[in-house]
Amino acid sequence: MDTIGLVCEPDHAVFGPVAERLAARGFAVEFLRPADPISPGEIAGLSALVNGVLHPEAFAALRFADRVGVPTWNGFVATTALSARLISLDALSAVGCRVPEVRFDGPTEGYVAGRRYAWTGRSSLGEADFYVEDVRDGPVDHRYYAVDDGRETHMRALKVRTSLSGTDSLVTSTEVDIMLAARVRELQERFGARALAVDFTRGEDGEFYALGATPVPSFAGAEMERRIADSVASLTTLGA
Repeated sequence: MDTIGLVCEPDHAVFGPVAERLAARGFAVEFLRPADPISPGEIAGLSALVNGVLHPEAFAALRFADRVGVPTWNGFVATTALSARLISLDALSAVGCRVPEVRFDGPTEGYVAGRRYAWTGRSSLGEADFYVEDVRDGPVDHRYYAVDDGRETHMRALKVRTSLSGTDSLVTSTEVDIMLAARVRELQERFGARALAVDFTRGEDGEFYALGATPVPSFAGAEMERRIADSVASLTTLGA
């Protein structure tokens, strides 16, 4: 029996239901709690490894899985690279997205404090290492979720309302823009990622800017559990 490891808590809002779908298809599913050390033996015995959280133990697990040939949903390189804000913005620019300007001589009016990594809290203006142009024309961003099931890439676009506290709330679904979707797919292909989320916002000039990409999407409100299960299953011999 193929065994899939999920690095997240069993009650994860999305990967919990995904695990149920996988179990119904005949897979064994093991939840690897990110707060606990994940041993090499646990990983080596898996048919595939899926990372559902940004956590030091998850990074170490992905690195070992890549080393011993255990298929991963998003590998160590894609996860670490796209979790770094400056690399993420550079990669988005390389696939044709407009991105905010970054400055290191701040704080400056019209720029906000940036944070180095997606797993850290927000930086304050007094401690930031760099500053990112504030291109938002309002509090609502467009979040694109992309999932590759091994045959095709499925895309959802949602409007999310951002807040200064860093929390997001779903506003509504929205139509997928063909050009933006193509750039998200190209980013996936360049990093060999099965799943990504990219946040876009409209600037004052009406054009879209890419604010960043994440290789560990929450999928909140996307209703993509079946697509995710298809994608994870396709990593294994049973789902091939």
